[in-house]
Amino acid sequence: MTTPDQKLAQLGLELPAPTKLPKGLSLPFSFVNIRGDRLLFSGHPKQGADGSLEGPYGVLGHDLSTNQGYDASRDIALSVLANVKAQIGDLSRIVGWSRVFGMVSSAPGYTEQHVVINGFSDLIIEVFGPDIGRHARSAIGVQGLPMGFAIEIEGEMLIKP
Repeated sequence: MTTPDQKLAQLGLELPAPTKLPKGLSLPFSFVNIRGDRLLFSGHPKQGADGSLEGPYGVLGHDLSTNQGYDASRDIALSVLANVKAQIGDLSRIVGWSRVFGMVSSAPGYTEQHVVINGFSDLIIEVFGPDIGRHARSAIGVQGLPMGFAIEIEGEMLIKP
């Protein structure tokens, strides 16, 4: 059986470093919160290879195209996996993706939020397979996101001890 790390390598993908917050920014929450066999991850933007926050910034349907949003959502999946792996050590401990909630900063009339968040969902299913990677999901448009992010994704999964 192929592990998630092996599948990422087969796809030619590398996880970034875990999130590094900009100097002077402190958050009253953690990016990953484990409660028993449940792992909840806070809203994530995309991060660079070094773990720095990279957005994307702007508004879908104005500053960014749907295709750019889809690609960014795939990158956000890698950011989530990097932070989860830093907490649990081995992505093979993930036994089920439960829920994904995608927020897309949207121009008036923009209606392709679901296509943007498909980038995240498609990568998760590609890496974990349809049994483990299958999840419930919502994708909504919002007027704005913290720090000017264009996309933020949060969710929940099940892990084994």
